[in-house]
Amino acid sequence: MTARHLDRMFQPRSVALIGASQRPGSVGRVMVANMIAGGFAGPIMPVNPKGGVIEGLTVYPDIASLPQVPDLAVIATPPETVPGLIGELGAAGTRAAVVLTAGFGESADAAVHNEGAGLKQRLLDAARPHLLRIVGPNCVGLMVPSIGLNAGFAHLMPQTGNLAFVAQSGAVIVSVLDWAAAHDIGFSHFVSIGDMADADFGDLIDYLARDRDTHAILLYVEAITHARKFMSAARAAARSKPVIVVKAGRHAAGAHAAASHTGALAGADAVYDAAFRRAGMLRVRDLDDLFGAVETLAMLPRTAFRSRDEHIADRLGILTNGGGLGVLAADGLIDAGGRLAELSDRTLARLDAVLPPTWSHANPVDIIGDAPGSRYSAALEALLEAPECDAVVVLNCPTAIASADEAAQAVIEVLARHRGPAAKPVLTSWVGAKTVGAARARFSANRVPTYDTPNRAVHAYMQAVDYTRNQMLLRETPPSEPESFVPDVETARRVVEAVLADGREWLTGSEAVALLSAYGVPMAETRIGSDPADAGRQAASLTAQDGPSPGAKLVLKILSRDIVHKSDVGGVVLNLTDAAAVESAAAAMLSRVADVTPDARIDGFMVQPMIERTDAHELIVGLVDDVQFGPVIMFGQGGTAVELIDDKALALPPLNMLLARETMRRTRVWRLLRGYRDHAPADIEAVAMVLIRAAQIAIDIGEVRELEINPLLADADGVIAVDARVRIAALAEDVDPADRLAILPYPEALESPFDHGGQRFRLRPVRPEDEPAFRAAFDRLRPEDIRMRFFAPLAALDHDLASRLTQIDYDREMAFVLVEPDGGTGVDGAGLYAVVRLISDPDGDRGEFAVIVRPDMAGRGLGLRLVRHIVDYGCRRGMREIWGDVLHENMRMRALCAELGFRESRLPDDATIVRVVLDLDGTG
Repeated sequence: MTARHLDRMFQPRSVALIGASQRPGSVGRVMVANMIAGGFAGPIMPVNPKGGVIEGLTVYPDIASLPQVPDLAVIATPPETVPGLIGELGAAGTRAAVVLTAGFGESADAAVHNEGAGLKQRLLDAARPHLLRIVGPNCVGLMVPSIGLNAGFAHLMPQTGNLAFVAQSGAVIVSVLDWAAAHDIGFSHFVSIGDMADADFGDLIDYLARDRDTHAILLYVEAITHARKFMSAARAAARSKPVIVVKAGRHAAGAHAAASHTGALAGADAVYDAAFRRAGMLRVRDLDDLFGAVETLAMLPRTAFRSRDEHIADRLGILTNGGGLGVLAADGLIDAGGRLAELSDRTLARLDAVLPPTWSHANPVDIIGDAPGSRYSAALEALLEAPECDAVVVLNCPTAIASADEAAQAVIEVLARHRGPAAKPVLTSWVGAKTVGAARARFSANRVPTYDTPNRAVHAYMQAVDYTRNQMLLRETPPSEPESFVPDVETARRVVEAVLADGREWLTGSEAVALLSAYGVPMAETRIGSDPADAGRQAASLTAQDGPSPGAKLVLKILSRDIVHKSDVGGVVLNLTDAAAVESAAAAMLSRVADVTPDARIDGFMVQPMIERTDAHELIVGLVDDVQFGPVIMFGQGGTAVELIDDKALALPPLNMLLARETMRRTRVWRLLRGYRDHAPADIEAVAMVLIRAAQIAIDIGEVRELEINPLLADADGVIAVDARVRIAALAEDVDPADRLAILPYPEALESPFDHGGQRFRLRPVRPEDEPAFRAAFDRLRPEDIRMRFFAPLAALDHDLASRLTQIDYDREMAFVLVEPDGGTGVDGAGLYAVVRLISDPDGDRGEFAVIVRPDMAGRGLGLRLVRHIVDYGCRRGMREIWGDVLHENMRMRALCAELGFRESRLPDDATIVRVVLDLDGTG
């Protein structure tokens, strides 16, 4: 379940307080006082076996005696009583509960933990038959200020606002409550989710994404459960509103503390970072940054750092009346990975004309400490109109000569003249305390972001840039892959199955070569020799005039199913000149290896040509298995010192060219790969394809748990893998390999030929690369077709909408496109004939369908077949109901739906629309 019945949790009509108490200082007493003080308008029903009256409310002895079934129950009773209470509430019709009680497995003591974990399972077993949703256990509770709901034992009730805050830690919850009260920050929802026995981050994000009163979602995360659900929810929510997250346990010691605190395992921090980025969220360092980012993003438009050509506009200009402040801001910018704008000659000349001769003549633009408001105005105008400057941070330090308030007003007046969708973002920092309060108040009143230090201003700027980058990545259309890629999956599977049958965990070198070669990874030519003499013969065949590497030097490697790290046992020899040298080295290697690992089984030798590419970069491409998020792809600078260099970036599969390049861009070696001085750029696309192939191995072969290609040599001529290691492990019989993936990949199995009216087509799931075809096909639609499909006139399909239609979450949505027989969409989208879509609710229970057929293909029965196809798909997914909204006048669609068994109903608030509903479970 995801969002099901959470409306009862956050919009209840009645609440039962089970464990209410008269005892001063008890959770039960605070719980009652908070509910009354919150101003909840519905019935509040305390429950305690002793009965009586608390705070003027009648106390009922048990659940059976309640005068009505509560929508929400808040429970603060001993842990052993909670499963029974949940079962009784569910049977009565309650569908939501907040369990404040601890003792459900969060203890670090093994015996206590096991006992509590058993109780937690009994709790879930009691709730499941009734689909009763639970927040907690071991939580502070939840608050919805707009309806006066304070279902917990925190010491304060937050103000009403439009931020939702969700946290695992009760200590963080009450601390943020206190902080927010002091800063007049309000909330739509304030939720402590504790141990997340049932409702977790994915569930809450799904609910809050659709809540109109919530404009931004803030998360304090210690560990994620159900990674696929979390990623689906976060990716959907981040398209409509900011999702900002603080992740605790960034370092190993902190991660261990988080795990013992929540009873959940915390995955590697870099993996969380990759997941948050992939979902379009913004990760910040701490709670101060969390609320600072909210303010920044609220005051700046979502497109503030997006250039006209859909690139990141991140060249910063710094305007200051104090040189030291400017230097501090520039240092903070560079430390955070930002870049200063390089002022053009034209901009410098314009600034020369309006500033005193002593100004800095560079960026940061120091306009000198005596700068009046007019000087701020003139300099800011010049920077805002400079094409090389994408954003500006304006700084002020108080002086006795010039008024800080006057300078602030001047900035505000300039910004008023530069408003509009193309306006450049401006952030400010008026430094000080006693004399700058009025200036900061002016900025806040005029919705200009302002910060107390230059470093905070620059940090907020970089947060906004990072957020924009993640959002663009979420929406950007990937380029097509430069080469067709059809892996030989069956060959790869045979390799893996043979190793598993042999009872081994690690593939030998030759087996790793076979696996990677099946996926098209360029590998060094490899020959296998069974003994030293055979190794010599293989060397001769490699270096012969008609061989693959005539005259090349050679590398000899031991081949053993029991040896993973060949270099550690003397199992690698380089720079061998001929076959005789190889044979001699092989004999010596046998002796060395036998001394170090006498029990290792020797399967032979690998002979390879020395790869001598002097300008090549040594890279590493890997695959690791994360405890939360499953397979993760790693890229970075490789070689023997890879751990010391520690230059890596992680990404979740599946990957495309856009995601692969973005992963590479986050490493230091990326700048080298792009070329420098007399070194030509490496073949970036070839490197990206290796990442894509490694991701495809993770998707296709779930048994592969660890893969490392190191080094992968890359230069202008392409890439070649010199060495590789692969570790495998069998999957449990009931595990679908796809279940290990945090993001469901393209479902190739759903492609099928589609013959209709004597023509051959192909019906396949939509792909992100289809966006250009969608936009071109949209241009072929008649205005009437557009109105019938979108219920409003649209002049064109813009990028944001087109990307939303093509970059779908295959776990929650499906769109089938009818295209050319080869699966392509033809030139300018001419081969895209129809689209049928089904968007599931987060629970997979109901789905909304839509279909559109190109005008020249209409009237041939295509629409009927496509809707029938999507209905069949919904049935296979276990949906209970499919529905759609149709314009009342669209008689053709209404007739089609009637033929398929849909029933019609009118929407009470819109007479122009008919809702059609098809029951798939036979209950309608």
